[in-house]
Amino acid sequence: MTTTNNDLAVRLATEADAGPLIGVLADAFHDGPLADWLVPDPDDRRTVYHRYFTDAFHHGLEHGQVHTTGDQTAVAIWHPRLEPIPADTRDRLEALERIAGAYAPKFVLLEEVFDVFHPEEPHHYLAYLAVDPQRQNRGIGAALLADHHRWLDQHGLPAYLEASNMRNRRLYLRHGYTAGQTIVLPTEGPIIWRMWRGAPTANGRTPFPPTRPRRRSG
Repeated sequence: MTTTNNDLAVRLATEADAGPLIGVLADAFHDGPLADWLVPDPDDRRTVYHRYFTDAFHHGLEHGQVHTTGDQTAVAIWHPRLEPIPADTRDRLEALERIAGAYAPKFVLLEEVFDVFHPEEPHHYLAYLAVDPQRQNRGIGAALLADHHRWLDQHGLPAYLEASNMRNRRLYLRHGYTAGQTIVLPTEGPIIWRMWRGAPTANGRTPFPPTRPRRRSG
């Protein structure tokens, strides 16, 4: 269903949106401490990120919900996590080897750490929120958040994400998220802020669930 928020149309993305939205994802995440850690060479990063977000976009279409704007300048990829999902580690490792080549070990490490610290409580997971760098600071990302947050509140569901810089952390705090225990990536990696927007209750929102690192299998 298409909704409007501050005169901005928010709709479900389709395969036809792949080209523009993969470009938005790759451009929006190209700079920052996490990007510098994952792929230090900016030129290599552009190539690797295009492959990585091509995979992320199509995975979102198949297994989650991908939202965009009428002018395709922003994209949000949500994944319902209503029950624990077994990790398919071998297939994912092979995929990351194809996607990232020599940089695959850090991508593998990142995804493994995220998976280990992922809450087990039912929620929707915001894997990526990206706005075209030329259109940032205009409320577009906030509109995408608000659109799905309304749906989550109507269904009594919380949301979870990882923020990779202080600017994004502040954005999510303004939109009702609270910060949980941080993740510090090894080998001089950046700090990652785990963020939780609780389900609505009579007295506010459900708190950030206790941190219980999960064992990985595979």
